[in-house]
Amino acid sequence: MNLEELKYPVGKFSKPELITKEIINSAISEIENFPNLVKAEIQNLDDKDLKLKYRQDGWTISQIVHHCADSHINSYVRFKLALTENLPTIKPYEESLWAELPDNQLSPLVSLQLLEALHTRWVNLLKSLSEEDLNKELIHPEQSEKISLKENILIYGWHCRHHLAHIRQAKELGF
Repeated sequence: MNLEELKYPVGKFSKPELITKEIINSAISEIENFPNLVKAEIQNLDDKDLKLKYRQDGWTISQIVHHCADSHINSYVRFKLALTENLPTIKPYEESLWAELPDNQLSPLVSLQLLEALHTRWVNLLKSLSEEDLNKELIHPEQSEKISLKENILIYGWHCRHHLAHIRQAKELGF
């Protein structure tokens, strides 16, 4: 595998030309199932296994799970901002620095519990969105572009697949 394949085992996110209700519902299902899939992958791992990386200089399985909790908390808040404010500009965060904070030394099972509760609320919110809601937008300052909530749902469906593949890759390749 080359570095690009190791970094993006499911490929980079690609926005479809037409975002249909079926595509949105599929992404919501991915978000909904993600905590259970992560749980199945990590529940029987020991401390040594949790330190496996999906590539050289990549994150450990523990760091991936903690990152997903951090990322998905931010995403959930961003959805709520977009639903309650007119075209909010979201605040980015330094993912790599967050991954080094002391709370990332906790067991990844703590972040898994957080993901389970968060995804229950998040999916409930996503399933309730009207067509008007899905078309609401936010501005991501790093890309300086408007992103609709329906596109953001697809981005996070991809994000779940992306990091689940990283966990599986770490277990298989064990860097």
